[in-house]
Amino acid sequence: MIKYINETTEYLLNKGFDKPEIGIILGTGLGKLLEDVNIIHEVSYNHIPYFPTATVEFHKGKLIYGELEGKKVVVMQGRFHLYEGYSLQDITYPVRIMEKLGIHTLLVSNASGAVNLDFQKGDLMLIDDHINLLGGSPLAFKGVSKLGERFVDMSAPYDKAINETFKSIAKAENITLNTGVYASMLGPQLETRAEYRMLKILGADAVGMSTVPEIIVANHLKLKAAAVSVITDQGDPDNLHPVDINDIIAVAEQAEPKMITLFKELIKTL
Repeated sequence: MIKYINETTEYLLNKGFDKPEIGIILGTGLGKLLEDVNIIHEVSYNHIPYFPTATVEFHKGKLIYGELEGKKVVVMQGRFHLYEGYSLQDITYPVRIMEKLGIHTLLVSNASGAVNLDFQKGDLMLIDDHINLLGGSPLAFKGVSKLGERFVDMSAPYDKAINETFKSIAKAENITLNTGVYASMLGPQLETRAEYRMLKILGADAVGMSTVPEIIVANHLKLKAAAVSVITDQGDPDNLHPVDINDIIAVAEQAEPKMITLFKELIKTL
């Protein structure tokens, strides 16, 4: 993997991806942040050596380098999921590349379903902790210790200082920002009534199909990391209705301006 990382990094350096400070992974329906980015260079995933290719129709597939709020950023327009058939190492490969390019902070957004029924559709949730229910780890491979410490401490995987800044921004901007635990499940099927009950017992506030692998690798690489979910549906096991993915995307898009405000105001402080 070290050989692949070096070749990919060299390719992007030659494309002008020069010393980005912050990496951003855009989740479902949260792509309009790019309208505020002064784009300097962009490359399709399928042109980048050893990069996976996004296969979900509503996830685009470009790596973008530019400036946002005076900071150099590298933005993933479209992410990868385990349910697409990739390995956990594939999914997190871009995080390793962004770190190699120079980022010190990784910011992640996603869409998730509420397990905590106090959370409403369109609310935002600041992730304070997570539960990995994907059945594996992106660090479980031979040679991982050559890329960082094998036994990564996960007592505080989400940067406390960044999370406090997010809370302050939300208060100042009058944005409802819940704090909670995010559970990541394999998918692509949504959860059953029994699974929602299980998640509640485990202590999850929201559930999705991403983010946890990237955060694990960010901690492996000693990056500061933070993540925000937009709540797109509610998982009430006693009153569970069919969910249309188009409705999920629509709710995410409606919440997008709040997410963009949070991210832009945070980046000013980093």
